[in-house]
Amino acid sequence: MKKHIKSALLLLVAVSAVTFYACKPQGPQAALTGDAAAKVYVAPGKYDEFYNFVSGGFNGQLSVYGIPSGRLFRIIPVFSQFAENGYGYSEESKPMLMTSHGFVPWDDLHHPALSTTNGEHDGRWAFVNANNTPRVARVNLKTFRTEEIIELPNSGGNHSSPFITENTEYVVAGTRFSVPMGDKSDVSISTYKENFKGTISFIKVDPTTGKMNINFQLKTPGVNFDLSRAGKGPSHGWFFFSCYNTEQAYTLLEVNATQKDKDFIMAVNWKKAEEYIAQGKGEKAKVNYAHNVLDESTHTATSEMLKEVLQLDPTVLKDIIYFIPCPKSPHGCDTDPTGEYIVASGKLAAIIPVFSFTKIQAAIAAKDFEGEFAGIPVIKYESALHGEVKKPGLGPLHTEFDEKGNAYTSFFVSSEIVKWNVKSLQVLDRVATYYSIGHLCVPGGPTRKPHGKYVIAYNKITKDRYLPTGPELTQSAQLYDISGDKMQLLLDFPTTGEPHYAEAIPANLIAPNSTKIYKIEDNRHPYVAKGEKETKVERKGKEVHVYMTAIRSHLTPDNIEGIKLGDVVYFHVTNLEQDWDVPHGFAVKGAANAEILIMPGETQTLKWIPDEVGVVPFYCTDFCSALHQEMQGYARVSPAGSPVPLKFSTGVVEETGSK
Repeated sequence: MKKHIKSALLLLVAVSAVTFYACKPQGPQAALTGDAAAKVYVAPGKYDEFYNFVSGGFNGQLSVYGIPSGRLFRIIPVFSQFAENGYGYSEESKPMLMTSHGFVPWDDLHHPALSTTNGEHDGRWAFVNANNTPRVARVNLKTFRTEEIIELPNSGGNHSSPFITENTEYVVAGTRFSVPMGDKSDVSISTYKENFKGTISFIKVDPTTGKMNINFQLKTPGVNFDLSRAGKGPSHGWFFFSCYNTEQAYTLLEVNATQKDKDFIMAVNWKKAEEYIAQGKGEKAKVNYAHNVLDESTHTATSEMLKEVLQLDPTVLKDIIYFIPCPKSPHGCDTDPTGEYIVASGKLAAIIPVFSFTKIQAAIAAKDFEGEFAGIPVIKYESALHGEVKKPGLGPLHTEFDEKGNAYTSFFVSSEIVKWNVKSLQVLDRVATYYSIGHLCVPGGPTRKPHGKYVIAYNKITKDRYLPTGPELTQSAQLYDISGDKMQLLLDFPTTGEPHYAEAIPANLIAPNSTKIYKIEDNRHPYVAKGEKETKVERKGKEVHVYMTAIRSHLTPDNIEGIKLGDVVYFHVTNLEQDWDVPHGFAVKGAANAEILIMPGETQTLKWIPDEVGVVPFYCTDFCSALHQEMQGYARVSPAGSPVPLKFSTGVVEETGSK
C-alpha cells in the first residue's frame, strides 16, 4: 500500500518539475495586460453579455452573475431556507423542502445544467442537484424561481447530477455513494462487494411545461459515480459517466480506492433502455420519495409522496451499459461539440485520454472486450481510444470546449487551465489560476455550439486575492479572455458559498422573456384579496386568517383585535402593485420565522403563533416608497378566553379604544 502511494507522489513531483517550470506564468502580473479593465467594464445602465449560473455548494442555492462584469445579480433559493425572501418559511414555499425524511431545510448544490434544444441552450430552465438528501430541482428562467423538486430514491448521494440530453428529454442522475437497497438495507458495511449497489435515474422532462418524473432507473454495480455528459450528434442516445472506487473499498478511500491503475468511464445506451421499457422488461421497486411542485397561478407549492419506481438490470440486459478503462479516480467526463470525442480526466494521471465514439461502437459490435466487471462488459482501452494528451498538467478535473475545436481543462494540483486541440491532442497554451481550480466554464461549453470568448475558473483556495475576512477565505472566480491564441486573465470576482460548476448563457436568450410582474387578475391563490374591498379577517376555530393587501404606502387592515393566546394567525398578504420592481415585505415582531417578500400581483402567507398578551407591531420590510417607514400596523393579542371580539380596520380613528 505504501509503495503505491510513494510511486504516485514521485510521479506527480517528477512531471511537475520537468513539464511546468519553464512555461507557467511566474505570477499574476505575467497574465495581465493594460486592456483587461476595459474588457470587463460594463457602463452604468448597460447589460452584461452573459448570465452565469453558479452553484452555491454548501449554501444549497444557485447564484446568478453577469459576465464579463462579475456582478452578482441574484441568489436563487433552491434547497435551503432563505430569509431574504421567505423561501422555505412562507406557507406557500415550505412544501418545496419536503422529502421522505420530512422537512429538510438545507442541502449541498454542486452542478447546474441549462436546458437545450438541438443541443443548444434555449433559456427555459436550469436543473440543479442536491448532493446530501438526493434531489433534482428545476428553476424557471422566466421567473428565476425554483418551480419543482423531485427526490431520488435508491440513491446514497446525488453528486453525479444533473446531466441533460440534447433536447432535454431526460435529466440524468447517478449515485455518489453506493448503498445497500431494498430488503437488504440492514447489512454489515464489510459486505460492500456483495450488497452495495448504485443507480442511474432517468428523469423525464415534459417538453412544454418542464414537469419532471422518474421514468426509470438502471441498477449498477457498487461503485461511485462522478460527472457525466450526454452524447450529441452521432452519439445522441448515449450517456458517458466517470466512475471511481472500482476497488469497491468502504474505508479510507484515498488509499484503498486508488489501488488500481485504471477506473472506468461508463457508456450508457439510453435509447436501448427505452426499448426494453417499451417491451415491458422493467421491474417496479417499492420506494418512498417526494415530488414538490410550485403552481405559479396560485403562488403555492404542493408536495406528493410517490411509492414506486421502474428499474432495469444491465447485468441481465447486457447491451445497455459498457465500461471503458480510464486513468484512476476520474472526475470529469466531457463530450465535445461534435459528439465524436469523450474526454476523461483521471485526477491522479499525467495524461488526458480522449475516446472516440466511432471506435466505441466498433468495439461493441466486434465484442472487443477484455472481460467483465460485476457483470458489465469492459471494452479494451486501446480499442476505444482516439489518443492521449501527453503531459498536460497535474490533477486534471474538468474539460469544456470553444467553437474552434479546442478544449480547456482545469488542473487542481498545478493550479492552471490548459488549452489543447481536440483532434491533434496538442497543448496550445496554459495559464495560471489563483489557486487550486476545480471546475471551469466556457459559455456554451457543454453544448453543440459553444460561444467561446471567455473561460471562468472556480477556485477552491484564494489565499492572497482578497482582503482577509477572518479564518474563512473569500470564495473565488476568475475570468479569462480566450478570444485570441493566448488566454488572458481579466478579472477576479468573489462568489457566495463554495462554487463548484457553472454554466453561462447569452443574456439575450433570457432577458427578453423575464417575468416582470404577476397580473393581479390571474392570481388564483385561495386567500387572495384583489383589492382593499376584499380584505377581511376570519376565525376558523383556533385559526385566524387575515386577508391583507399591501400597496404604497399602507397595509389593509392595519389594526386587528380579537386575536387570543392559543390562536394560530395566518397573514395572507397580496401585493396590489402592478409596477415592475415594487415588492413589499411583511414581518411581525417576535415571529419565530422569517419575513415574506411579495412580488407585484402575488400572494404569500406568514404563519404567526402569538406567545404573549399585548399589542404587536407588523410592518413592510422592503423599502417601497418615501413613506415606507409609515407602512405598518398593530395586532392586539388578548388572553385565551377573552371576550374581545375579532375586528379589523384601516383608516378608522376611534374616540376611545376598546377595553
